[in-house]
Amino acid sequence: MIGLGIDAVNVHRFREALNRTPNLRNRIFTDAELASLASRADSAPSLAVRFAAREATMKALGVGLGAFDLHDVSIRNSESGSPELIVTGRAAVLAQARGVKSWLVSLSHTDDTAIAVVASN
Repeated sequence: MIGLGIDAVNVHRFREALNRTPNLRNRIFTDAELASLASRADSAPSLAVRFAAREATMKALGVGLGAFDLHDVSIRNSESGSPELIVTGRAAVLAQARGVKSWLVSLSHTDDTAIAVVASN
């Protein structure tokens, strides 16, 4: 293992931020992520856990906010439904420089808290 990151997001506060700043969704999430969640009555928990995955990825790479664009990291579901971490752009360059060959991601959320764990290998 090269790095490990974990992050937790308060879903209620994240929902309030999304409501307060409607463009925030497009600044943080990819079109594919937003499309995959469009049918959900309340996408805030799923968006919050995806935001947590971005923060956990930064921690797994040992970098801080601003080291890469938030769109450089995204989540898609595999055919089995499990989450997969997609790393592109500056995040991929940082990962390659650190010798990262693969990623593991685990996501979980309740109505109140979203948690993501990311491991780089």
